[in-house]
Amino acid sequence: MTNITESSSIYKNLDKMSTRELLEGIHNEDKKVLPAVEKVLPKIEELVEKMVSRVKKGGRLFYIGAGTSGRLGILDASEIPPTYGVGYELVIGLIAGGDEAIRKAVESAEDDENLSWEVLKEYNVNELDTIVGIAASGRTPYVIGAVKNARKNGLLTACITSNPDTVLAKNVEVPIEAIVGPEFVTGSTRMKSGTAQKLILNMITTTLMIKLGRVKGNKMVNMQLTNEKLVMRGTKMIVDELGYSEEKAKRLLLLHGSVQKVLDEAELQ
Repeated sequence: MTNITESSSIYKNLDKMSTRELLEGIHNEDKKVLPAVEKVLPKIEELVEKMVSRVKKGGRLFYIGAGTSGRLGILDASEIPPTYGVGYELVIGLIAGGDEAIRKAVESAEDDENLSWEVLKEYNVNELDTIVGIAASGRTPYVIGAVKNARKNGLLTACITSNPDTVLAKNVEVPIEAIVGPEFVTGSTRMKSGTAQKLILNMITTTLMIKLGRVKGNKMVNMQLTNEKLVMRGTKMIVDELGYSEEKAKRLLLLHGSVQKVLDEAELQ
């Protein structure tokens, strides 16, 4: 396995650089992320296509990672219910060390290959579920253990990593290997690797939600109305779609609870 994520930065003497030099160096490295993600689009497509039918039958999506990778999975999972109006049990983010590790590193939490499957079993995972292991290095035991056991038990498995030919990738059905190169600060995978992970996670869940009918046109018609900004956004959607007055649109939105329900009601009239 080529361990690119631990390779030395191509930039030397960072501590002697000016602020502008540091910023330009980071920015130049970030430019390498998009081409790396573009190369793995076919694999992301494969994953989403395989997930859609499973989710329609009641399957769920689990992200599992450690450190930055785990936090990014949790971030993506937590944003899906308010954005698309689905339950919090549809996309679930898990991190080595549990919720405590979201804010603070938990020592050695990622080193236990068996613990992750025990955690997943608490969710009564089954063959309709999908497990996506996230690990920049591709060698995190906690993540490898999760996908190994999941695949053995008939679940769809995938991974997101920044190294080629990893143990993690060899143990999943759909390996997504976004090779972004050495980090600006050697080994700091919260940078380019983390950016690539965030982009890919956005793609997976956004595309999945659209395929599940949670978007109409280009609008989030099932978003939760959790604040006034979102109420106003929903009101405008209804005004634009149905030609109602703003007052009527807002009244109906608050009555029915989502733009989609207002549109459905209008179609029945």
